[in-house]
Amino acid sequence: MLNVQNKNSSYFVEWIPNNVKSSVCDIPPTGLKMASTFIGNSTSIQEMFRRVSEQFTAMFRRKAFLHWYTGEGMDEMEFTEAESNMNDLVSEYQQYQDATAEEEEDYEDEGVEDNYEEA
Repeated sequence: MLNVQNKNSSYFVEWIPNNVKSSVCDIPPTGLKMASTFIGNSTSIQEMFRRVSEQFTAMFRRKAFLHWYTGEGMDEMEFTEAESNMNDLVSEYQQYQDATAEEEEDYEDEGVEDNYEEA
């Protein structure tokens, strides 16, 4: 895992140190010689959200399939709100991806100063 992280270091944000964890279970599932699971916490999921949002926007602008939903009682405004929420989510992931450790330290320092001013 360390080799993967070192080889692809540009894909890991610097403000999450020790961001790769691994664990080994020596007992495979029944009927298998071995099994593997990977769980990752990454801002790269934003690319999938962005693609889904772009596809939704294209379909919604054409009002494709919209009659099925409005016929069941949904309002077009619900779709507009969902689109806005998705765009906000993508923007938030982008913000975290662009963040650096120095910016995080600046935010922490500001919080400390605010606490002293209140006291």
